[in-house]
Amino acid sequence: MVNTKRYMLDTNTASYIIKGDYPALKTHLINVPMSSICISAITEAELLLGVAKKPSAKHLPMIVNEFLLRVEILPWTSQAAKVYAKLRATCEKEGKTLSCMDMLIAAHAKAENAVLVTKDGAFYHLSKHLELEDWTSDE
Repeated sequence: MVNTKRYMLDTNTASYIIKGDYPALKTHLINVPMSSICISAITEAELLLGVAKKPSAKHLPMIVNEFLLRVEILPWTSQAAKVYAKLRATCEKEGKTLSCMDMLIAAHAKAENAVLVTKDGAFYHLSKHLELEDWTSDE
């Protein structure tokens, strides 16, 4: 059976890959085709911000750029903006908040019908609105 799911990595997960953290994450990356893995352009911006804020980390730009060359980067679209507005309004009604960038990434994953791959517990109150997976544990 072919895996047809699409997986959008949040910024923390992308950072863990770049740093080589979490052996379980490496296992998932081996088992899931790269064509099924993507990041939001929002995550790209956050990764590049991390590079810009650490000019003393000499190898970081090369490592981040190598990662960005290998992963599909999805552009922010009008559809993602519509999903963002609805999702944010719903979450605010429910009294649940998320940082602006995290909400943009969550909405982008939802707009793309992608599973959001994250270890960040802040996303888990969104589990009734979009599918979430944590690839950092063996469970």
